[in-house]
Amino acid sequence: MGTLALAIHGGCGVMAKLDLSEEEWAAARVDLGRALKAGWDVLTSGGAALDAVEAAVVVMEDSPHFNAGYGAALNTEGRHELDASIMDGRTLEAGAVTLVRRIRNPVKAARKIMEHGDALLLGGPAADAFAEQAGLAMVEPDYFTTERRTKALAAMKAHAAAGTAAKASEAEKHGTVGAVALDGEGHLAAATSTGGYNNKPDGRIGDTPIIGAGTYARDGACAVSGTGKGEYFMRYAVGHEVASRIAYLGESLEAAAAKVIQHDLKQHDVGAGLVAVGADGSITAPYNTDGMFRGWVTPEGDFYVATHAQVFHIQPE
Repeated sequence: MGTLALAIHGGCGVMAKLDLSEEEWAAARVDLGRALKAGWDVLTSGGAALDAVEAAVVVMEDSPHFNAGYGAALNTEGRHELDASIMDGRTLEAGAVTLVRRIRNPVKAARKIMEHGDALLLGGPAADAFAEQAGLAMVEPDYFTTERRTKALAAMKAHAAAGTAAKASEAEKHGTVGAVALDGEGHLAAATSTGGYNNKPDGRIGDTPIIGAGTYARDGACAVSGTGKGEYFMRYAVGHEVASRIAYLGESLEAAAAKVIQHDLKQHDVGAGLVAVGADGSITAPYNTDGMFRGWVTPEGDFYVATHAQVFHIQPE
């Protein structure tokens, strides 16, 4: 078995440290650890990177601490419209869903679409119907709603009414979850899932379901999952841009990712971050906000999670 690597993020829009109790921060770190363990168990048992990233993202979709699945953001109409995607770096096959409202784990629907092999991206009621026909778990839309997201929507509406939306905290605006992995066969994969941002326009589609923007994987280059202001991730084709800088310019994974996050996107004064894994097992997780929920497992099997600057070496539960 070759080098293994796994990295995840739970969104770069983490709140200021004082916005949550230490118990709540600790709970979020536990779920990051659980997501890492789910993905790492797949890899260490000889499984594919594609299965590992899906497993990790499912854990975060089921957690109330992140803006994907249960606990997702609400749009201007007080509704959830969820997006997700997954990509296989070995074949460049991918699948994605957008504007879905009843799929418990949107990343699973993205995987089903990829395997179906017809469309790459399905949206709205048709995507919900596809997932139901595929036998995936379906829920009522209010399953995704949490008190924290309801308060965040109210806060964003207040900002909008006062003309202070630009000053809202990253936590009040957006968040995403994602995973990237390298398996023992040398194959890469990436997956991303999100509820978008709080008080987003009804019908808005961000970068998460757009292959090459919020999600991208290509064997021999890297796998990328992004989080932040999706409109800019689409403009810069962030995932593809990082891979291209590695493939065409010979840049390191760290240099390519930093260029995009700390320069290209930073100049627009938008919150952004990503996690990426290289073909050699290297890992990077740059962000330009106060913090980013993130975690990774080294090729030696050491687990790390973080929300802000401090990094915790953990034993996953």
